[in-house]
Order: sequence, then C-alpha cells, then structure tokens
Amino acid sequence: MVTWLLSPIEYNLIMRTLQSFAQGQWHQADSKFQICHNAITGVPVAKISSQGLDFAAMRDYARDKGQDSLAQMTFHERALMLKELALHLLSKKDDFYRLSQATGATRQDSWIDIEGGIGTLFVYSGKGRREMPDHTVYIDGAYEPLSKDGSFIGQHICTPMQGVAVHINAFNFPCWGMLEKLAPTLLAGMPAIVKPASDTAYLTELMFREMIASGVLPEGSVQLICGSTGNLLDLLDGQDVVAFTGSRSTGQYLKSLDNIQQQGVRFTMEADSLNCSILTPDATPDTPEFQAYVNEVVREMTVKCGQKCTAIRRAIVPNALIDVVSEAIINQLDKVIIGNPANKSVQMGALASLAQQQEVREKIAQLSPFTKLVYGNIEELEVVDGDAITGAFMAPILLRADGALNCPQVHDIEAFGPVSTVMGYDTLAEAAQLANMGEGSLVGSIFGYDDDMVNELVIKTASYHGRLLLINRDSAKHSSGHGSPLPHLTHGGPGRAGGGEELGGIRGVLHYMQRTALQGSPTTLTRITQQYLPAAKTTEPPKHPFKLYFEELTVGQSLTTDSRTISLADIEAFAELSGDRFYAHMDEDAAARNPFFEQRVAHGYFIVSMAAGLFVYPEEGPVLANYGLDDLRFTEPVYPGDEITIHFTCKQKAYRRGKGYGEVRWFIQAINQGDEVVAQYDILTLVASKYEPVVEDEN
Repeated sequence: MVTWLLSPIEYNLIMRTLQSFAQGQWHQADSKFQICHNAITGVPVAKISSQGLDFAAMRDYARDKGQDSLAQMTFHERALMLKELALHLLSKKDDFYRLSQATGATRQDSWIDIEGGIGTLFVYSGKGRREMPDHTVYIDGAYEPLSKDGSFIGQHICTPMQGVAVHINAFNFPCWGMLEKLAPTLLAGMPAIVKPASDTAYLTELMFREMIASGVLPEGSVQLICGSTGNLLDLLDGQDVVAFTGSRSTGQYLKSLDNIQQQGVRFTMEADSLNCSILTPDATPDTPEFQAYVNEVVREMTVKCGQKCTAIRRAIVPNALIDVVSEAIINQLDKVIIGNPANKSVQMGALASLAQQQEVREKIAQLSPFTKLVYGNIEELEVVDGDAITGAFMAPILLRADGALNCPQVHDIEAFGPVSTVMGYDTLAEAAQLANMGEGSLVGSIFGYDDDMVNELVIKTASYHGRLLLINRDSAKHSSGHGSPLPHLTHGGPGRAGGGEELGGIRGVLHYMQRTALQGSPTTLTRITQQYLPAAKTTEPPKHPFKLYFEELTVGQSLTTDSRTISLADIEAFAELSGDRFYAHMDEDAAARNPFFEQRVAHGYFIVSMAAGLFVYPEEGPVLANYGLDDLRFTEPVYPGDEITIHFTCKQKAYRRGKGYGEVRWFIQAINQGDEVVAQYDILTLVASKYEPVVEDEN
C-alpha cells in the first residue's frame, strides 16, 4: 500500500517533485526540473526531472530481473496478474479522478482515461486465458506438413523478445496511454520502461505508485522515467521494442535515430492524424443517421477538449447538406458549458497546458487562409468557475473549407484541440478522395443507412485507415464511438498515422514477441509447444484417461478403442432420432448420383456420437463436463459395413487456477478398416484437480 504522509486530497493539490522508479527503487532528481501546471488554475502542480538516472542500468535490470521474473510465468499466470492489478487500481480510482481534474479533464474525460485503461487490463486478462496457452510458447497457426509420411513438419511459434519495451506516451491520456501498452507487453512476457509525457506525468506517477504498491508485478517487470529518456534509446538493440505515441514529427525523429536504424530496434508508432467522418447523401436531416452524425462530431470536438489522436478533424458531408450540417453542429456547440470540471454543470474542461493552448491557436492561424471560421471565438471565452487567462481553456472552433479537393493544407495542418473543419463533396468518389487526402489516419467513420453507399466508401478508403466505424440507426445505440479505441481491435494507422499498430487483442501481444519457424519431427515440436501434433510419439496412460486427474494427465497420452461396425440400421435409427433425413443418408439411388458418395452414407454427426460411445468412460470420475468441440472435419464417407476405431490423444492442457479444475483438449481421429481417417476433431473437457476443490468459475 502507498504510505500517505498527507491525505490523498492534499497529495493531489500541492506541488510535488515527481519521482522515477528505477531498478526497484524510487529515485528523485535534484536538478534540471520542468514545472507542470494545473490546466484549470495555471498554478504549479509538480516538477519533473530524470536527472541522475542510470539508463544503462535500467535497461540491464529489465533484461536480467524483469525477463527472468516474467519468463517463469505462463501466459495464463500473467493474464491473472493483469486481472489482479486491474482490481487493485479500480479500488483506488477515486484518487486518480481527483488528480485528473488538474489535467483539464471532466469526469467523463477522466472515465475514458482511468477506467478505460483499467478496462484494457481486464480485456487482456480475459483474452490471455481464453486465446493463449497455459505455457510460455505461443503457437502461431496450424502446423505445416513438410514430408509425405508426416515425420517432418513445420510450426510457427512466438516467444518474448529478450530485451525491454520502452513506452513513450502522450500527454492526453496519462493513464490509458500507459495501461494500453503495458497490458499486451506484460502478457507477452516482456518487461517495460514507461516514459509519460511531462505535462501530465503527475497523474501517471500516481497510478504507477499504486501499481508498485499492489505487490502484483514481479521484480523488474516495470520501471518509470519521469522526465527525459536521456541516452536510453542509444542503448537499445534488436531484442528491444520502442512503442511511441505522440506527434508525427517527434515520432519520425526518434524512429530515424542512428541506433534505432542500425540495430534494427522494433519501433511501433501511433501518431496524430487528420481523422475524418463521412455523412452519406441518404442521411438527410429527417434521418437518425444525420442526428447521430452531428452528435458524434460535437462529442469528438469537446471530449478531452478535442485532445484525442482519434478525434474528428475533418467532417466530410454532401455539398447539398453542408449548410444544414454546420447549423446543427453550431446549435449543439452553443449549449456546451466550458469551465472547471469540479463544477458538475461543466461539459468541457481545458487543454492540458497553456503551451498546448498556444500551439492550437497557432495551427488555427495557419488554417485561416484556407478556411472560414463559422463558429467559436479564439480570444474571448466565458468560463464557469475558472479564469480564461490563467487556465488553458479554449472554445470549440468549427471551420469550413470550400474547395477542399484543391486545398492540401486542410488535410495536413492539425489543430490538436476542440477544432474541426467541415468540407463538402458531390459524389462518393469525391468523398473517398477527400478522406484519403489525409494520407493515413487512425480512424475514419461513415454515417449512412444505404449499405451500397457505405460499401463503396469502405472499399475506396479502408487502406488509408487503421479502423473504420460504420454507424446507422441499427448500430448507433450501442456504438463505442468514433474516437474510442477498443482493446479488441487494432489501434494505429498507415502513412501519417505512423504505420504502427497497437491493441487488436492478441495481435497486440505479438508485437512484443518474435515469430520463429520451427522445422523438425512432430515429437520434438510437441515437446516445445506442449501441444500434441499428429504423428508424434505417444504414451499409454496407466489407466483410462478419464480416470486421471488433471495433474496426472500428460500431453501425448493416447488410447486406441475397440472397433464398431456401422450398419444400415444404425443410420436409419440415427435419422429417426435426430430428424436428419438428408437424401444421401436415406435414398440409395440419390446417394449414388452424388459425386462424393457411392451409396448411402452414415451421418457425420452419428460418427461423432458413436466415437464418444467408444472412448468415454461412463462412471463418475475427474472428468466434470464436455466443454465443446473444435475443428471438426469429415474427410471420408462412412458406408454400412465399415469398421470404425477411435484414436484418442491428450493434446493440450490449461489449468484454471483457483478453480480446482483445468481444461484438457483431446485430439480425436476416427479410422476405418482401411486405416483411412474418416473424421477428426478436438474435444474439450473440464477435469478436476487432484489437490484443489472445485469452485464455480465466473468466466
């Protein structure tokens, strides 16, 4: 637990000297400080410096202690670690919310940052347990047969990079930005060094303190730099990863550093982009799509004061609707209350700093020769419970760009604040051209009910966008929104957006792992992957596998059953019981005319059911339930008179820690009298532990 020398409220209000966390210890600099200001009041809230840090020692500590600590854990153990961490942070969320106000964020803004970040930990925890093995090696795809007899095969695997992941985060999401990178990194088994943006690092540091205080994370798995990264990037090599979020210019500079290039350091970049939203011609003012579009543009201009790398910067609408769209947006913006987020009536807070406010104003000035200001006052602003001079407040600014097809500037200059530009088109081809003139973005959205129009726009624009949100009256109610990256889906984009990719479920984990192609015998590859591969050597269990507890089962234990002869009476009885009277099962002449069959054939599902009758042990035992069936294939027809034998092999195991049971995957092959495989599939069973009592699994 954090030891509070002051109350949490006092801790959040005084100016503090931020500390870094290096080599398992908190470190405080004594010089070269930068001052961080409260975005609402302008008063100093923290000072920050990384002076005195030994960056080479931090790198080595991560590689030695961090790698070793994480390598001893399976994917499932790391996933449970993320869940435990998320629960701890959730219990401390009120402290984070209080301090978040200093960044200029409203309660809703902070919810996205704080609970959105914690939610990402929960999602990766669940996905890690469901989609990754209870092992340290990730199996990437199916095996590849490389010889006719199956004795030589190929298999792609992924293992953690043996360096450190350096996370360089942006100022606008001090919590989410850290957690959305840490979740896949730690699940992959790679240690991380977190470097937050200085302006809002005080909130990151507070959350990081709670991460350390939780005691959940193993030694060396995470470190924190408050301040400059010094020479850290010059010390990295091909086993390290840099994950950067921020401006395009900074990202391009870092990516081009000599050491990054020469050492082949893996570099993923998520940069600012001029994201667009398109309204289709059928979405007239009397449609739900029109109102949903207006709501979304206004929301993206005002949430986080427009400081989102996914915000709508370009509103692309039919020329016939541009006036009415602009008017509708203006009417909603007129109702937005700007001011101190502590006041519950306030809907939009402040930019993160006065420096950011000045930068946005400069970008608006650069856009002014090419656009017309249709809403907003840059100089005068009414603020609730705040000072428009000392606070970093700014009114929403709506610009209009006529002739945007011939004006590259409006697709290049980004004002990173509550600013959006509306522009018109006459044809869908023009709308797509305008969208693509942004030269790559994190996200685009299309609002319309005509699916043919939406399809045309998607086909013409998808390659320029990392994500496309498609909204109509059927999906709007449950939409996550244009500007909300989800841990399940990729976050990143081509071209200007950086060409990188984060999140995307398990795809995000693989960014921190090396894919390697293995070639060898099925037995050798089974040992490495801990997943039985066909033709690998098997062992005979000491008794029927269904009599063995989870801990007693081993991958590769195999049982061959007695045979059963399939009769015409079996086929007809199954048809009567199931109601499946497909002609190939019931009509001799019709079956013979089928190009795949010679005569009446047995139902495939009868073969599966019959197989269970051969391999299942009927009495009560450690097997608790059949959990499902995967990858079923019927490879040869089964005719009356065929004799079927079942090969039944333990393929893979995953223990559900704390639940008293595990999931066991079995590889099933049904073989006929000619030694042909007629069906194969996996079944999953839940098998009790020998040592822990069974409890209900809430997942």
